[in-house]
Amino acid sequence: MDGLLCDLTQLLGWLVQAYTILLLIYAVLSWIPDLRGSRFQAFLGIFVEPLLTPLRRIIPPMGGLDIAFLVLILILQFLIRPLVIDLMVNACAAIY
Repeated sequence: MDGLLCDLTQLLGWLVQAYTILLLIYAVLSWIPDLRGSRFQAFLGIFVEPLLTPLRRIIPPMGGLDIAFLVLILILQFLIRPLVIDLMVNACAAIY
């Protein structure tokens, strides 16, 4: 059971990092006029927009600059990621 919990927390850590990368790619695509509205950006939007949309209601774009991306990345990296790492250390330490 301990091995499964360790694997699940490692997967959760990987998902947080992968989601952060998706956010960065989505943001870069929105800055390139030729790629804005592309199918790939629409595909990424399926994963990214469900978290960005409620955040944009709280923090609307200011002067054409959407800082919801930055806020979400900061939340992921400075709040969620340390919690996941702590879970991972505790779950995997029991094995070793």
